[in-house]
Amino acid sequence: MVRKLNTPITDEIRESLVAGEEVLISGTIYTARDAAHKLMYDAVKGNQPLPFDFEGQIIYYVGPTPAKPNQAIGSCGPTSSYRMDNYSPTLMKQGLKVMIGKGERSYELNRKIQEQKAVYLITIGGIGALLSKTIEVSETIAYSELGPEAIRKLKVKDFPAIVAVDSKGNSVFK
Repeated sequence: MVRKLNTPITDEIRESLVAGEEVLISGTIYTARDAAHKLMYDAVKGNQPLPFDFEGQIIYYVGPTPAKPNQAIGSCGPTSSYRMDNYSPTLMKQGLKVMIGKGERSYELNRKIQEQKAVYLITIGGIGALLSKTIEVSETIAYSELGPEAIRKLKVKDFPAIVAVDSKGNSVFK
């Protein structure tokens, strides 16, 4: 059975997710890849404000291609999540509790996910064109100088993902 989620994600909903569970997300998700994560990490370390409030929000590790006419966004398949492993613990301490990407995370990051009662979701690489059809609106909100790696605010409807690591530390990769 596929579970429907609406953002923002409450603590209760997040902590009830189970590794292996399929979800369809509707509402707002944000995009950020390596370069944006580094800038957010540096902002936290420098006591500077973050580009948006992480509470209840989701970050999707993606750098979408340009939109074609009459599309909100171009192809938007996930990037390898391990690239964010150095930055994620600091951002989780700032309230980031739901992340979407592809592939396995490090053992240390999985422990941090459990400690923070966060969750890591995966979606399938190679279907970026199909994933883009779930995105109704795309707006660049920060770090526009990064081009495709800028932070975007997306409005999604039934964006598919799988719970890869749940808040109790269970993992589909074990």
